[in-house]
Amino acid sequence: MSEEDFVTRFFQYVDEHTSLYIERLAEAVAIPSISAELDDHLDDVIRMMDWTKAHIERLGGKSTLLENPAATTSTPLPPVLLGEFMTDPKLKTVCVYGHLDVQPAKQEDGWDTDPFVLTEKDGKLFGRGSTDDKGPALSWLWVVEAHQALRVPLPVNIKILFEGMEEFGSVGLFETIVDEAKEDKFLNDVDFFCISDNYWLGKQKPCLTYGLRGITYFQVTVQGCEQDLHSGVLGGTVHEAMTDLIHLMATLVDSQGNILIDGIMDSVKPVTPEEEALYDDIEFDLEEFKDECTVKNISNKLPNEDKKSLLMNRWRYPSLSLHGIEGAFSGAGPKTVIPAKILGKFSLRLVPDQDPKQITKIVTEHLEKEFSKLNSPNLLTVEMIHGGKPWLSDPKHPNYEAAAKAIEKVYGQKPDYTREGGSIPITPAIEDATGMNVLLLPVGACDDMAHSQNEKYNVSNLVNAIKVLGLYLHELGKIQGPKPSECRCLPLTEEELMIPGAFMKGFRCKCMI
Repeated sequence: MSEEDFVTRFFQYVDEHTSLYIERLAEAVAIPSISAELDDHLDDVIRMMDWTKAHIERLGGKSTLLENPAATTSTPLPPVLLGEFMTDPKLKTVCVYGHLDVQPAKQEDGWDTDPFVLTEKDGKLFGRGSTDDKGPALSWLWVVEAHQALRVPLPVNIKILFEGMEEFGSVGLFETIVDEAKEDKFLNDVDFFCISDNYWLGKQKPCLTYGLRGITYFQVTVQGCEQDLHSGVLGGTVHEAMTDLIHLMATLVDSQGNILIDGIMDSVKPVTPEEEALYDDIEFDLEEFKDECTVKNISNKLPNEDKKSLLMNRWRYPSLSLHGIEGAFSGAGPKTVIPAKILGKFSLRLVPDQDPKQITKIVTEHLEKEFSKLNSPNLLTVEMIHGGKPWLSDPKHPNYEAAAKAIEKVYGQKPDYTREGGSIPITPAIEDATGMNVLLLPVGACDDMAHSQNEKYNVSNLVNAIKVLGLYLHELGKIQGPKPSECRCLPLTEEELMIPGAFMKGFRCKCMI
């Protein structure tokens, strides 16, 4: 069968089975696999894992439920699901990651319909987990099924890594990845990774994501006394912790979003002309963005009024956000209290080459210096609650080029190349453990409302996702050269990479063909 014939038949098959995919997604959405509420829903998360495992096995794949390494007798956790469809060990292997757990949802929280009953309306499928991440994750199985129905062998081997704790910090998965990346283990022969767990920049144009910001989340505590005091009786007689904290928080960032901490920008990679050019053709409307951010009817202003500057501030420069103050009075009406101990919470989103540990040192030193200027006798504590590294890939990597070609064949246009302002910690974790390239291939639209009320997945996105993922496998199968997983060389220099016949892989490593 020619490539053109396959594409035609594959697309036709997917179109003809759309109603079946919606029925199956409805089955999956009906399982309330809420990982943040394991006391009530552990059995549901496990049921979702079992449901998917059975689906893999019905298609002739192999599957295993690995015990979660973080589980204990007192704290049981859902297992990790490993699956595989191995066509030929000589072929390259792609591992697809997804998660089968979902965020909490109740209709009384503002949903128009029951969140666990998939409801189709105006070409949109409303339901918790429809787009995050059950629809995209299960699409891989429907790709396999279509190949089997068309009697077309898979062009690459497929391995599946599905978890049930993503919405609660991926507890146990990081240890699993490190262990399974060891020699002769499940991930050791994987050549490419693909994750579909983020979203397009807009509603119409597909994209590929090659960068993520990291994070450091801080808590700064000031304590002035052992218990709350009456401001009428004792106001003016004690050093108030709230006053100190407000001063400290004001030294972190200004009203235009400029970070005021010396040294924060020192390790930020400069923008290259090649990188800057990636922003030129990105489809992005500033007025629509104002609507999405709900500022249009308030200030109608953004810190940057040009597309390129705004997107760079969103993706490739660090930002600092103040999140709240714990311990202060926040109820309705007046309460004349002097808080004894208050905690200010803020975070920095990090970019390459910022290191969370170094940023923590810089922030701590800044706060201690500013606190000393207040001449306050109160107690100051600075803590970094959690952190994650930024991640940056190469949009010219063969893994990305394969996805771009697949998108162009399905949508008739080249994808935008985007970065995310948020963090997906599993991405750098996989790359660090295996040394292989990780592709972020979003298939849902920007207005899918993941984590929010009325989460939805467009029927058109569901159908086209299956088509893109299927063709992506075929583009991977065309990549020449040795299997990247069999090459464990050290990274090479720019000069060495210019040698004719080089094969580039995850971390700019090369084998001579």
